[in-house]
Amino acid sequence: MRAKKLLAVMLSAVLAFSLVACGEDKGTTDNASTDNAATEESSSDSGETADAPAAAGGNKVGIAMPTKSLERWNRDGSYLEEQFKSKGYEVSLTYSDNKIDQQVKDIEGLIADNVNLLVVAAIDGESLSQVLAQAKEQGIPVISYDRLIMNTDAISYYVSFDNYTVGKLQGEFVRDQLDLDNAAGPFNIEFTAGDPADNNAGFFFNGAKDALQKYLDEGKLVVQSGQTEFDQVATQQWDTSKALTRFQNILGSNYADKQLDVALCSNDSTALGVTQAIESDYNGSNQVIVTGQDGDEANLQNIVDGKQTMTVYKAVANEAVATLDLGDAILQGKTPDENLIKEAGWSFECAYDTSSYDNGTGIIPSYLLVPTVVTKDNIQSELVDTGYYTMGDDGYPHPVG
Repeated sequence: MRAKKLLAVMLSAVLAFSLVACGEDKGTTDNASTDNAATEESSSDSGETADAPAAAGGNKVGIAMPTKSLERWNRDGSYLEEQFKSKGYEVSLTYSDNKIDQQVKDIEGLIADNVNLLVVAAIDGESLSQVLAQAKEQGIPVISYDRLIMNTDAISYYVSFDNYTVGKLQGEFVRDQLDLDNAAGPFNIEFTAGDPADNNAGFFFNGAKDALQKYLDEGKLVVQSGQTEFDQVATQQWDTSKALTRFQNILGSNYADKQLDVALCSNDSTALGVTQAIESDYNGSNQVIVTGQDGDEANLQNIVDGKQTMTVYKAVANEAVATLDLGDAILQGKTPDENLIKEAGWSFECAYDTSSYDNGTGIIPSYLLVPTVVTKDNIQSELVDTGYYTMGDDGYPHPVG
């Protein structure tokens, strides 16, 4: 367990170096043009490290990530690549510029490259059935990474965080901050959810909404805009600028003379846009509770500055460790189950779930990690002391490196 925890910390340093070239998440699409997406975003980095063990038996792992425009996917891709290379696997890593057609081509290329395992974080969970059917025909197992891929029986396992719990933690945080079980209210709240193409987005929203539904029913929480359903509050591609524009409209139409108490945002890229809207267009003088998810660097700075109240942090280094051990077991011909958690000796909390995630063809066996609530008060203990970030001289947390 200590070895894997140390490896995760070491990988944080590797990731931090890589992020210097990638830049911050601005909530927009990648800068690469369509013409050069295949050469810049989808270029593969293959090969074993110089002193990696040969235990992988010459197997090759293909990793398909959605985009480089969101900070978290840079973290995921780098961690996964380093984990599999550390075990001696040859790795091909692609990023698809948030273009569905490009991701299909990327996966086709990985299949043609004779990978032995595919790890796929889908841009659109509904759009990969045909290409993954090709993988199944060639006997290539597929791990659906972080986002559940729908309507295909090619998926062997799903590795993610407990996405419903992510939203539940956000909702419970709001409940506790407003003391809803004791306060009379009413308090005004607005929801901002994620990309409809991302299967996780519904789990995040439903977890938060369910945690607060009692108080909405009682009238302690009021949504002045009337936008309470997922399709009303969704944000295409989790885009910061789209979240900003929508929330400016909400503030202008509903809060010119009313106080907004809570902006419940499903992730950090949308929270960034909502925070910008509050700074520029909100007339109230109170501190609005703003939630988020992912622990993006710009949002952590906002938390330190009091502009965002919390984020749900998902340690992607741990998600990569779980994916490595799962993939390694599959390639050894094993049928992983709940025993993998004990056998691998993970130092982080994870549950094996065989009932919650149905992708339309049946239940997908899932390994679900537990996320953490991060606030200004516990950034040091949860992010810095664990080795994922260092506190800079500017007073803000930065990736280690």
